[in-house]
Amino acid sequence: MHIPDGFINAPTAIATGLLAAGGLSVALNRIRKKLPPRRIPLLGLASAFIFAGQMLNFPVAGGTSGHLIGAVLAAVLLGPSAAVLVMSAVLILQCFMFADGGLTALGANIFNMAIVAPGFGYAVYILVRRFTGRTRRGTLVAVAFASWCSTVAASIACAGELAGSGTVAWKAAFPAMAGVHMLIGIGEALITTLVVATVAQRRPELIQERSAPDLRPGYGELIAYGALASLGLAIFVSPFASGWPDGLEKVAASLGFEHRAAAQPVLPSPLPDYAVQGIGSEWISTVLAGVIGTGTAFVLAWLWARLLTPESGRNKVGL
Repeated sequence: MHIPDGFINAPTAIATGLLAAGGLSVALNRIRKKLPPRRIPLLGLASAFIFAGQMLNFPVAGGTSGHLIGAVLAAVLLGPSAAVLVMSAVLILQCFMFADGGLTALGANIFNMAIVAPGFGYAVYILVRRFTGRTRRGTLVAVAFASWCSTVAASIACAGELAGSGTVAWKAAFPAMAGVHMLIGIGEALITTLVVATVAQRRPELIQERSAPDLRPGYGELIAYGALASLGLAIFVSPFASGWPDGLEKVAASLGFEHRAAAQPVLPSPLPDYAVQGIGSEWISTVLAGVIGTGTAFVLAWLWARLLTPESGRNKVGL
């Protein structure tokens, strides 16, 4: 769902950029005040896992593929404000290092996938939990439905931006984007629910209310397993990602505006298309790019969160 350069006009890019900056500012302010210092490494881990997970495009019907967004995953485990930071870090990294999403559309992509997706998804999650209860089964039902809703909500926001830019009419963009992402959202729900269920077995306090105290003193084991899982996705799974166009690319082709995408990104990237230039093996090239990106995503989100942490709490960060 990453919008490339050329799909939205300047007014839309500016408006969504301001909205994204405002939402990110609010989230960072809340993190500065409320993030427990000892959870800072978890933001890096979530960023690394989501980056690696987004490299895996899974096939959907009609020659279309989709990939994990991960917004609800981050929001449920870390809280909605932390999810905004995690998703923004991933999107910024993808834009500047991999040319995945245009520089002129960065604000729109952050607004859709780092503001709308976690914000709306987390609101749905809290609402559904009121009806399903706080049992493990009720929580997983809420996670699944919220994940699906977050994907569809982000796609509708994208459709609105395309229509507002005059790229395609709203009456065509809305059903096309929402329809294909209703299918992609099923994959999002399955992946997110599986990960949350796995984490809940090891660290149930991560899916309790944000005000609940931690039940155990450290996250070293969780971070170690999560890092291995993230690297495993980048090394062993990402090279087998589906080559079919993703939801936005498919809609652009079917509605006839794919030609509006810029032939070259506004800003050159060192690893375009998730490939290391000069390496003959496509598999090795993809794996190296994935490992580099996964590690960079961890460091970027971790440093960002650490810089927000008051000096008095930094010596309390523990694993």
